[in-house]
Amino acid sequence: MRARVIKIGNSQGLRIPKPVLEQTGIKDEVEIEVEKNQIIIRPVKNVRHGWDAAFKNMGEKGDDKLIIDDGISNSWDDKEWQW
Repeated sequence: MRARVIKIGNSQGLRIPKPVLEQTGIKDEVEIEVEKNQIIIRPVKNVRHGWDAAFKNMGEKGDDKLIIDDGISNSWDDKEWQW
């Protein structure tokens, strides 16, 4: 597929056909990278993808309890800190 570089304000851009955007999953934001004289455009990945399911799974297994470290102290805790 060919496309023309067009003027957009003081910049230049490409019009990407809707089917191409749908096929690649591109919606609002993209990552742009130059590699060996090629422009690579990819959708921004949700870095927290799957966290909801993982946290739900942890809760169901009881693996989401607060960790309290009762056994470790140091001299600063004993002398300087007031409980």
